[in-house]
Amino acid sequence: MALITLRQLLDHAGENGYGMPAFNITNLETLQSVMVAADETNSPVLLQASSTARKYIGDHFLSHMFMAAVETYPHLPVCLHLDHGNQLSTCMSAMDMGFTSVMMDGSLEADAKTPSEYEYNVSETASVVEVAHARGISVEGELGVLGSLETGTGEKEDGHGFEGMLARNQLLTDPLEALDFVKATDVDALAVACGTSHGAYKFSRRPSGDILAMDVIEQIHAKLPNTHLVMHGASTVPQYLQDLINQHGGDIPQTFGVPLEEVERGIKSGVRKINIDTDIRMAMSGSMREFLQNNQSSFDIRAILKPGKARVVTLCKERNERFGCAGQADKIKPLTLVQMADRYAAGILTYRAA
Repeated sequence: MALITLRQLLDHAGENGYGMPAFNITNLETLQSVMVAADETNSPVLLQASSTARKYIGDHFLSHMFMAAVETYPHLPVCLHLDHGNQLSTCMSAMDMGFTSVMMDGSLEADAKTPSEYEYNVSETASVVEVAHARGISVEGELGVLGSLETGTGEKEDGHGFEGMLARNQLLTDPLEALDFVKATDVDALAVACGTSHGAYKFSRRPSGDILAMDVIEQIHAKLPNTHLVMHGASTVPQYLQDLINQHGGDIPQTFGVPLEEVERGIKSGVRKINIDTDIRMAMSGSMREFLQNNQSSFDIRAILKPGKARVVTLCKERNERFGCAGQADKIKPLTLVQMADRYAAGILTYRAA
């Protein structure tokens, strides 16, 4: 099996100047589609599951689904990543079920909705790093709170995210604080706040610098050139998918996501992991609406889901190609968790930019 850690994957991405789309998995069909897209583009794979996805699918089902994907495509290096772990116990349960990477989101308290103090974030994240690195497992941390720079409001999605208002400085990661945070926690990757948010309703207009602060990413990269940065809430929310949904019974107000050109700009400034969830949901749900409207007598679940799978494959292939990871899969020689643990212990995993 070609399991790989986030650290090894992002080190390779950094050395070769590409970004990794991190696709959130919510059911069997989304998993199958991501794997087909990776196989057809010879791309490494970064599979994510959130706590809500784990609850919906069930850990036992999810772990076997992931292992089936790895065994079906043994030539592809695959990283299994926990998205938005809220405390050490959550992260440890993911490690125990086979995840090779976990995220400890200490930007919020354990309730996943209350913005935390900086000291809390450092302490909680460092505790996860200590446990994970001893097992060879990677850790992503987060500094800054995801939310809208346009409105100053939170973006609670799937039970995660603050509700209410925050000041602009709370919604942006401070570059100097980021430098201190990485030194204090030894995280393998750092998710930063730059105005992106989860879900479809990110921006009311095509984002520019006042509501999507890509310059903050560039400033952080200048301070931390050897740290892998992460963009959360980076779905593009394509217009064609909004139209597909609305033309077949949906009612989505006009909204804007993160343009692919801005993600590519971020990749040039150290962004190595780009989270994508909403785009997949829209492709699946829009396709289901279209099929059911055009085939009103059908009750064949497989037929209902098949067009969505095809759309997700196309979408994921485009992300693999635009972010530069297409063609990279067979260039990575996976390291085992034991090998990674030895490298952590020896302190020889510090990434050095070319």
